[in-house]
Amino acid sequence: MLLSIPDPYYFALSTARFRDFGSDRATVWHDGGLHRVVAGSEVRITAARGGVRLEPGSPEAEAEVGHLLGLPLDLDTFRAWAGRDVVLGPIVDTLSGFRPTLSPDPFEALVIAITTQQISLRAAAAIRANFVERFGVRHEHAWAFPTRERMREARPRHFTVLGFSRRKAEYVLELAHSDLDLGELSGRSDSEVIEALTAIRGLGRWTADWFLARHLARPHAWPAGDLGVRKALSTFYAAGRPLSIEEVREMGERFVPFENLSAQFLLAGARMAG
Repeated sequence: MLLSIPDPYYFALSTARFRDFGSDRATVWHDGGLHRVVAGSEVRITAARGGVRLEPGSPEAEAEVGHLLGLPLDLDTFRAWAGRDVVLGPIVDTLSGFRPTLSPDPFEALVIAITTQQISLRAAAAIRANFVERFGVRHEHAWAFPTRERMREARPRHFTVLGFSRRKAEYVLELAHSDLDLGELSGRSDSEVIEALTAIRGLGRWTADWFLARHLARPHAWPAGDLGVRKALSTFYAAGRPLSIEEVREMGERFVPFENLSAQFLLAGARMAG
């Protein structure tokens, strides 16, 4: 099955994070393609003219992989808008063909955010790989990400041997046992999503902002508390001067109405420059 993706699109560039930061076993780069379990079947995703090829194809795979590869993001309008910014415009031009990826599943997106709190993305992926192997379901190359229902059976001691701190183990379990309907969050406003998520222990504003950005693809999501975003803004807009979270939050006004995509391209530009 061919999944169409608007040009310009460069599959290898857009999926570099799954190679650069290591695999968490739920989304696996293997032999030139991405592997992910969708609706109980492992799907291989490879570059193809006009988009990507899904093997095997199905309506479920088309929907989930489309979300994973960032189809909800309005890149055409963003690129035209970004060209008016003397700093961001050249970064976007250099990254022609880059389409940020998203996390298709809300529980998975929040577990990813919890594991990346205050540690490197590579270290977080390694810990998450242990978690996915322990609680997920193995297929040929990828594992199905552990379900919320499965995690309700776990205890903190089951996490600490995987590299989780006791506190992060408790956060995952608090999320698993909460009454919040994660699927229903897509129908709420940004402020309502932030309020609902931050009511759960361990899910702060940074986590909520990244959920809005990386799962819901909300255009105004601006993760000002993210260290990578702060460093990118410092590099490109402040001549290397360290920036506070409040300063970065205020700088977000420069990128209205495309705060989310601006952050994604600034992060990608910083990785390329580094």
